[in-house]
Amino acid sequence: MKEQNRPAYYAIIPSEIRYCEELKYAERLLYGEITALAGKEGYCFATNKYFAELYQVIPGTISRWISHLESLGFIRVDIIKDNRNQILERRIYINDTYRDFITSTYKQNKQYPYEQNEQYPISRNAKYNNINNNKIDGFFYYIVGKTNKNPEKFTEDEEIKFREILVKIGLNYTEEMLSMFTEENIEKLKIIIYALKRIFTSNRKNLIFKVTREELLFIYDKCIEKQLEYENTEDEINNFLDYYYVSLIKSL
Repeated sequence: MKEQNRPAYYAIIPSEIRYCEELKYAERLLYGEITALAGKEGYCFATNKYFAELYQVIPGTISRWISHLESLGFIRVDIIKDNRNQILERRIYINDTYRDFITSTYKQNKQYPYEQNEQYPISRNAKYNNINNNKIDGFFYYIVGKTNKNPEKFTEDEEIKFREILVKIGLNYTEEMLSMFTEENIEKLKIIIYALKRIFTSNRKNLIFKVTREELLFIYDKCIEKQLEYENTEDEINNFLDYYYVSLIKSL
């Protein structure tokens, strides 16, 4: 895989993995990649094809590496299926011994606007209805290549630069990868990518080069917590996208 297409965030490889004689060096590196993709949630949902392209091997090799890591107890693999027994998503969890350490790594020194006194004003009568917004859906499916319609009227140069940003952050998901995502993760990606688009087309464009994948996900989850906290109260969040966008801007 070309240098510009590689994930741009930290990996964690504990000494037990680094010096495990039963593991191939490639398997140790794969473990680190899984920790990088797992982030604060503690699990990774990348496909064998994704890893195969990353390390220039066949998917079957990746499958064997993952099975070996699991057999040694370093990771746990869960297959999420629907009521028709069709696979929705594969989740690779970090062993409990290291999960708390990895999770805390992404949370260190993080202070976001919703934890400060200066908070984005929360409007009354809020509804989390942005996911079904035509603009958000349209832009998301345009960016992931599912449609050729260009709802934001990006120029060719703008599209190339925005896609490069998604690659750098680690949000350049393919249709195949998205087919394994849960509906909740798809909705999360729609909001995050559209918020990035708003930053990209604003006079704060320089901020987009400061953000990391971990920050985007962490801020989103905290905004969801606030939404649930204020649900059915006079402080309900009126526009989740705006709330997330402003929280993101303030964090940068």
